[in-house]
Amino acid sequence: MIVRDILNESTKALEAAQIPSARLDAEVLLAFCLGCDRLEFLKNPERRLDPAQRAAFDKLISRRLRWEPVAYITGRKAFWTFTLEVSNDVLIPRPDTEVIVEEMLQIAKKSDAARIKILEIGTGSGAIAIAVASEIPHASITATDISFAALNVARRNAESLGLQNQIDFRQGDLFEPVEGVFDIIASNPPYIGAQEYQELSDGVRSFEPREALFAGESGLEFYEKLIYQAQCHLEKNGWLLLEIGARQEKDVCRIMEASGFYDHIEMRRDYAGLPRVIRARRKVSG
Repeated sequence: MIVRDILNESTKALEAAQIPSARLDAEVLLAFCLGCDRLEFLKNPERRLDPAQRAAFDKLISRRLRWEPVAYITGRKAFWTFTLEVSNDVLIPRPDTEVIVEEMLQIAKKSDAARIKILEIGTGSGAIAIAVASEIPHASITATDISFAALNVARRNAESLGLQNQIDFRQGDLFEPVEGVFDIIASNPPYIGAQEYQELSDGVRSFEPREALFAGESGLEFYEKLIYQAQCHLEKNGWLLLEIGARQEKDVCRIMEASGFYDHIEMRRDYAGLPRVIRARRKVSG
């Protein structure tokens, strides 16, 4: 079959399974299968696939029909200015998470420190730490995760971009593997509550790591621990930045205020207009 017919056929199959962005998914998977840019076959829709290529593509489409995310099928995901390796050991980086990177860079560029110290809790694929390392070569960055498998993915991503010497990856829960204090602590933590977890799409709930998503009955369990523990690891006037769910702004701000450890509590929206990042400064006293 020719490319045009194969794409039309696979798009219809994906649409019948109610998979969003069916056409785009089909094109991305075909480009991955053929080892080329999508533009190549879109310019040449009459191109024919040989039997081996068609069989390989059909296998990819079969996986997508089971709602497996495209990023896990291809093993890669674009983030910031690069492409990362991903597997089902790590959460797939979302474009919304680039907002926390932007906020970290804004704070870092205002810092007087010759070598600013940054800690990321729950690094997963390493997306946030790697993005910051790529923009601030002089930063001292530590990135932790409770998952040994996730850290292996993060290390490979850092190595592939030549940034392995700028990031110290450590395994452990929350602040367990780190010592000292930092100018910035950032985290995109698990923040899905029990009810919301059941409402997630099959592609998320069945394939992405539960421990990177689920945060107790209310979805606030991780925030409560992190906010109270972070103050012991922040420089005075250091900043804590947290990615939040769309309906968690008031609850997370309330926890920060109740702790008594922070001031200048501010919220940043993502480019869809939803609350996305809360940042707060550690008080000099109190």
